[in-house]
Amino acid sequence: MKNKRILFLTQAAMIAALYVVFTLISAALGLSSMQVQVRFSEALTILPYFTPAAIPGVFIGCLLSNILAGGALLDIIFGSLATLIAAVGTYLLRGHKWLAPLPPIAANTLIIPFVIRAAYGIGPLWLSFITVGAGEILSAGVLGMLLLFVLNKYRRQIFYDCSSK
Repeated sequence: MKNKRILFLTQAAMIAALYVVFTLISAALGLSSMQVQVRFSEALTILPYFTPAAIPGVFIGCLLSNILAGGALLDIIFGSLATLIAAVGTYLLRGHKWLAPLPPIAANTLIIPFVIRAAYGIGPLWLSFITVGAGEILSAGVLGMLLLFVLNKYRRQIFYDCSSK
C-alpha cells in the first residue's frame, strides 16, 4: 500500500517536472504564452490515458509553469484549472485511445481565450479561439497522439498501476 502511494507521487512529480521543462523550452522559442500557444508540454495531457498520477502531475506542472513564466494571477489560476479539467477528461476517456486529446483541445480552446482577454486584454476573442485551438490541436492532438502511440508500446514498463489494490 505504501509503495503504491510512493509510486503515484513519484510519477506525478516526474510528469510535473517534465511539463515545466517542456513549457520552458516552448517559452524559450516564444511559443508558450499569449494568443498563439504551442506548448510542447500540452502533449503530456494525454498521460492520464496511462496513469491517474498524470492528473496531479500535469496540473501542478502547469501551475508551476504559469508561475515561473510570470503569468497574471487569472492565467495562473484558470489556465491551470483548464489543464486539470483536460487531464480529468482524458482519464475518463482512457478506454478510447483516439479521444484522449479531445479534452485538452476542448478545455483550453474554450477557457484560455477568456483568460487571455481578462488577464492581458489581448483580443479579439474570436482570434484567440482560433489560435489557441490550433495550438492545442498541434500540441495535444498531433504531438500528444504521437506520444501516446510511442508510450503505448512500453506502457507496462513505464506506467505501473498506481490505482489497483
